[in-house]
Amino acid sequence: MFEYSERTEQLRKDLLDFMDAHVYPAESVYEQQMRESGDPHFQPPVMEELKSEARRRGLWNLFHPHPSSGVALTNLEYAPLAEIMGRSPHIAPEACNCNAPDTGNMEVLELFGTEEHKEKYLKPLLEGTMASAFAMTEPAVASSDATNIALSMVREGEGDDAVYVLNGRKWFASNALHKNCKVMIVMGKTDPSAETHRQQSMMVVPIDAPGVTVMRGLPVYGYQDREGHAEIDFQDVRVPAKDVLKGEGEGFAISQARLGPGRIHHCMRVVGMAERALDLLCERALSRVTFGKPVAENANIQDWIAEARIEIDMVRLLTLKAADMMDTVGNKEARTEIAAIKVAAPQMALKVLDRAVQVHGAGGVTDDFPLARTWAGVRTLRLADGPDEVHKRAIARQELRKHRNAGGR
Repeated sequence: MFEYSERTEQLRKDLLDFMDAHVYPAESVYEQQMRESGDPHFQPPVMEELKSEARRRGLWNLFHPHPSSGVALTNLEYAPLAEIMGRSPHIAPEACNCNAPDTGNMEVLELFGTEEHKEKYLKPLLEGTMASAFAMTEPAVASSDATNIALSMVREGEGDDAVYVLNGRKWFASNALHKNCKVMIVMGKTDPSAETHRQQSMMVVPIDAPGVTVMRGLPVYGYQDREGHAEIDFQDVRVPAKDVLKGEGEGFAISQARLGPGRIHHCMRVVGMAERALDLLCERALSRVTFGKPVAENANIQDWIAEARIEIDMVRLLTLKAADMMDTVGNKEARTEIAAIKVAAPQMALKVLDRAVQVHGAGGVTDDFPLARTWAGVRTLRLADGPDEVHKRAIARQELRKHRNAGGR
């Protein structure tokens, strides 16, 4: 149904070679450097080596749809590349400068940033010398409904001297503890009396701005991810009005423009994570003997393998369909398909990962294998960029709308 373009096939070949020659061998080096540092947010030297190699090979900014900033692939062309990077999720995406939340922030700055923003932040982000965070979720409100966002952004003054004063708290600001993080895109409320979807704005805020305090890194199932998921306090943070993106009241619209591509990128990588888990499951099942025969000869294990192959391929096809629709009819028309893959991909991967853990026995729950950490990361995706329930609600409403418009038939 979906054929990859000639340049995608070449990039797939080049990326697979990069993974085999550099990324997979670097995984143990990465773990060793992290352990020796004693710092969960250390930037291991091997990451910079991988980034240099990826740039040399032309495997850089593959996600970026704008020809001035990247290879300018379509979503359908990028999908198989994101899947390959998902096989080593803690290394490969950043090695190719295709890691969240930098990807989404770069697109926002490209589309809505000023020339100053592009020179000061977008350029080093595209070069991979800077990292960025996205601060939207809040601990005090149900952030699955973005209209609940409560961090206040109060305007003071007029003209060139105008500023917004920010007060409130964010959490799960991913990347905020990355050693190279210098800037955040922050969503808050500028006008509580405006129409519901015009109350929010987004602003560019340096992470070292006076009044910004990174409180802590939040663990995910006990793991402190290297990039960090930070709780951040904003106390009378003064942001120049020129740093408002697109204009006051445009925050919700920007978030929708940002989260659509972000969701599909996550799902593409998740398919790769599931493929890696299935590989590990099969290798382990073939190499271990119980009760006189290889584990792989047990009927239930063969059922698991068959079901994994079927479910991975189904989700891949659904993801490619969503990517193709985003390219051909736009993100808005593809919203149901995007919502569907955001529900289906993590649930599928968690099932495959859980069975891979089971086949690995006690080793599966340790860090001797990548399964436990990957499971923890994938489980968060049932919440990140909107929980399953919100996406199911959107899908159901769209289905019901068809029947209402057809007169109840």
